[in-house]
Amino acid sequence: MDIKKLDLLTCLYEEGTVNQRLLSGLSGYSLGTVNRSLHSLVDTGYLKQDLQLTEKALSHIEAGKMKNAVILAAGFGLRMVPIHTETPKALLEVHGERLIERQIKQLHAAGIERICVIVGFMKEKFEYLIDKFGVDLIVNPAYTAKNNLHSLALAAEYLRENCYILPCDVWFSESPFHRQELYSWYMVSDAPDNTSSVRVNRKKELLFTADSNGSAMVGLACILKEQGQQLVCRMQTLCKDPRHDAAFWEDALFQGNKMITMAKIISKDKVLEINTYEQLREADANSNQLQTETISTLCTIFGTTPKQITNIEVLKKGMTNRSFLFSVKGRRYIMRIPGEGTNKLIDRIGEAAVYETISGAGIADDVIYINPASGQKITRYLDGARTCNVSSTQDLSRCMTLLRRFHEMEFFVERSFDLFETINFYESLWDGIPSAYDDYQRTKEHVWSLKPFIEAHIERKTLTHIDAVPANFLFVPDTHGGEEVRLIDWEYAAMQDPDVDLAMFAAYGLPERKVVDELIDLYYIEGCPPAIRIKIYCYIAVCGLLWSNWCEYKSHLGVEFGTYSLQQYRCAKTYYNLVQQEIKQLGET
Repeated sequence: MDIKKLDLLTCLYEEGTVNQRLLSGLSGYSLGTVNRSLHSLVDTGYLKQDLQLTEKALSHIEAGKMKNAVILAAGFGLRMVPIHTETPKALLEVHGERLIERQIKQLHAAGIERICVIVGFMKEKFEYLIDKFGVDLIVNPAYTAKNNLHSLALAAEYLRENCYILPCDVWFSESPFHRQELYSWYMVSDAPDNTSSVRVNRKKELLFTADSNGSAMVGLACILKEQGQQLVCRMQTLCKDPRHDAAFWEDALFQGNKMITMAKIISKDKVLEINTYEQLREADANSNQLQTETISTLCTIFGTTPKQITNIEVLKKGMTNRSFLFSVKGRRYIMRIPGEGTNKLIDRIGEAAVYETISGAGIADDVIYINPASGQKITRYLDGARTCNVSSTQDLSRCMTLLRRFHEMEFFVERSFDLFETINFYESLWDGIPSAYDDYQRTKEHVWSLKPFIEAHIERKTLTHIDAVPANFLFVPDTHGGEEVRLIDWEYAAMQDPDVDLAMFAAYGLPERKVVDELIDLYYIEGCPPAIRIKIYCYIAVCGLLWSNWCEYKSHLGVEFGTYSLQQYRCAKTYYNLVQQEIKQLGET
């Protein structure tokens, strides 16, 4: 049976006996289409002559009774900065009602009582829903590393019966849920979306599109039992392949170039997807969540009102912090909000002292506010800035020139950064959980054996950046058509051997020895003594283990960095072995 006839059966079931003109208005089909479809339904035994539903039709409709719903609410909601640090977006209030509570009430009104909510970020905030609405909670422990394909896969048992799947951040002015559905569908709005990967054809099929003329994907789907079985099998296959860790669950709906569901089109005026602070402000200017601590801080600093803080845009999630762009009084700024576990890793008072020490030197980001208690920091946005291109010898040379100029300034601060003590400190944060690497203790012993050689060849200590990785060197357009280089993110900066900064830069991408040597030569333009070169190799090994331990701690908090952790651990082992060979050739013990 085609979709037009199924839509008309649904209208007749929900509205009772109506005339053809009213059916046309309810269904959106022309009078001619309605007339032809009704005749066909009568001929095939689904309708009586007076358009009453037959037993055959009622049996068909009964098979489409909706039984379950799965709400996806595990993600960070990073685009909701700065709200996402205080409230999961599922719990945002629009017109005095929380998004997820409105969805649950609408589902209950359609007779759907078995509701599962997939949670991850701030999972404890959702626990009250069990008592208030009788929902089930499933925790996705991998929500930081994998996308919602893996969240939905955890709810496979719900998909084996007729089930709605919906995101937690959508607000419907009218309930889109029904007691019965006669076919599986995926909802799109009538608004175009140049980021969408689907388009609707004349048959209301959803096809993959690679151009920029897609239909806006709402994320709500009705999956009947037959398609649910297909979806579960497809998800299980995709989840076995790490290449799909970042996949959306909709990827599993495709068979070839087409979804296994039909299209359900909703007017853009009847649905709101609330992904950003400003979308929430547009939906409900009086929402309680708009009055966040972060926004209040910005208002105080800039002497303004929340309405004047605009163009809020999340930056790519950093390894330590969360940051966002915003505009106020005609200028753009970046605000940093500390990430998970940062309070144990960063001495914010020491960081503020470093920024005060280097202020005016023209080598760092332009800080206009820093709070040692909260770790919040505001800097001017450097328009047109780019990071160091490690494939460019010219870029590397300019980075090393800036690094050397900074070291020659001989800044002094009260705090120091002991590499070996920090390795032990990060390990202590594991709370007794053994390393993920079976040979960790052996690797640590090897790294520790480098300490005497390092200490014997330290010539001086000065303020050192410690985290001088390529991504922290910004090339900023200047007024003369060229670029100036700035070194940003001084969270770890402290007194240390300045050669540590060279090692940190080199260790970040685990380059070949030849590349490391070229980097050293760009810094030591007068020539690097062999023992100092070997010491830098030692530092690469030590820094590799240090950041590997740091990554293991962050992993315990649910924050993953992909291959970066493995690269750092490999650095420790590779450069330890290299140092052994070089020390023998140097003739030192």
